[in-house]
Amino acid sequence: MALKIGSEAKFGFITGMRNSREARINVDLAETWGYDSVWVGDHIEFPLPLLDPFVQLAHAAALSDKLVFGTAVYLLPLRHIVPVAKQVASLDLISGGRFVLGAGVGGEFTNEWEACGVPRNERGARMSEGIPLLKKLMTGETVENPDGRFYPFDHLTMQPAAATPSGPPVWTGGRSEAALNRSGKMADGWIGYSVTPHMYQESLTRIEQAAEAAGREIESFGTGDLLFTQIGDTYEGAFDNANDHLSHRYAMDFSSATKKYCALGRPEDVAEKYNEFYEAGCRHFVLDLTSTGEDLRVQIERFGREVRPLLSF
Repeated sequence: MALKIGSEAKFGFITGMRNSREARINVDLAETWGYDSVWVGDHIEFPLPLLDPFVQLAHAAALSDKLVFGTAVYLLPLRHIVPVAKQVASLDLISGGRFVLGAGVGGEFTNEWEACGVPRNERGARMSEGIPLLKKLMTGETVENPDGRFYPFDHLTMQPAAATPSGPPVWTGGRSEAALNRSGKMADGWIGYSVTPHMYQESLTRIEQAAEAAGREIESFGTGDLLFTQIGDTYEGAFDNANDHLSHRYAMDFSSATKKYCALGRPEDVAEKYNEFYEAGCRHFVLDLTSTGEDLRVQIERFGREVRPLLSF
């Protein structure tokens, strides 16, 4: 088998940190309630305000010496790969090798691609050319790519190298066949999004097939999932809260997706969904708690206090 995953499960949550106070609150919540990681999202334009992910994580990394920090997901093809390599290597050094670059192609918000001068139909190709270059550049060795389609250069030696040899792990996102093939061929992990446990398991099978076809024998492959979660006293109440939040976040009626892709309801209902994802192969759960402000903090605490003890793994 080309794809190998471990048995240990880890937990994190995705959030936003608009200032020093919020960064401290999120780090303290993660450490107090036994989370392993803190994640942030990425968009240039989005219905809700988002800060630059690398700036947020650099700030948070200075406040903890044990948490892992990650992006879920960074729109890699939206930027030129060379300055991104410098930023990622710097963040890996600042965090002491505690960074995971979750990367994806996005594309649902067309205006940000037009504004950045990147054709949307080149997203996948730019991602496929960019990931191997990113890894090479972060070694600190001289890299050449004179015949590159999108990122041609004669030679470049980027110093200092990342703290992690060949750079931090790159976990790709995406549900399409092309995205899953790309993950198997060149990524260090995959982070699911808006999938059911059955879809998750099928996706890992496709990734494994792509890895085998590429001749890769991966000793440790990261398997994550960004899982919409809302804990409530009833399923109906949790659904209403989650659906209101997600419909506002994505500026669309999200009700069908809320029913299909969320972990909702009482603590035992949420735990059951997480157990299903673990059986499907997920080992790093990134909670997308469909709340903001004080309610988000309550949800973070409730998962640690009420859901974690009910998990079967």
